Amino acid sequence: MLLVEDSQEDIELTSFALGSSGNGLKYLHLRDGVAALRFIFSKQPLRQKRARQALKVILLDLKLPKVNGLEVLRKIRADESTKMIPVVMFSSSMQRMDVAEAYSLGVNSYVVKPIEFDKYVQKVSAISSYWSAVNQNIIA
Repeated sequence: MLLVEDSQEDIELTSFALGSSGNGLKYLHLRDGVAALRFIFSKQPLRQKRARQALKVILLDLKLPKVNGLEVLRKIRADESTKMIPVVMFSSSMQRMDVAEAYSLGVNSYVVKPIEFDKYVQKVSAISSYWSAVNQNIIA
């Protein structure tokens, strides 16, 4: 899993939830959209191929520094080599316009971050379980 998140609190909560989920899903954390795009579109062919093969899902925050989550999603979907990578927008925004734009750009799921600790952990655990154990991934 690639976690693209800038909020330290959300990073810690997500890390805790992933660690306690018991599904063994490994993740890499990046803090902004530029770093995410550099990683995803690495110019090193072997690194890029391995990264895409290992990616079960990208958990992407909407409001990121440098390049926002919608622009990251737009670039992922516009490239033939990355357009099939599953992306879950994980955001505190419940704005109808944000949700609609994410889906129009091809997001696989839009999940609103809960405020309560227990509900946050449950949602992250459900996301990681679904994408690591239930979903059939076609990225190879």
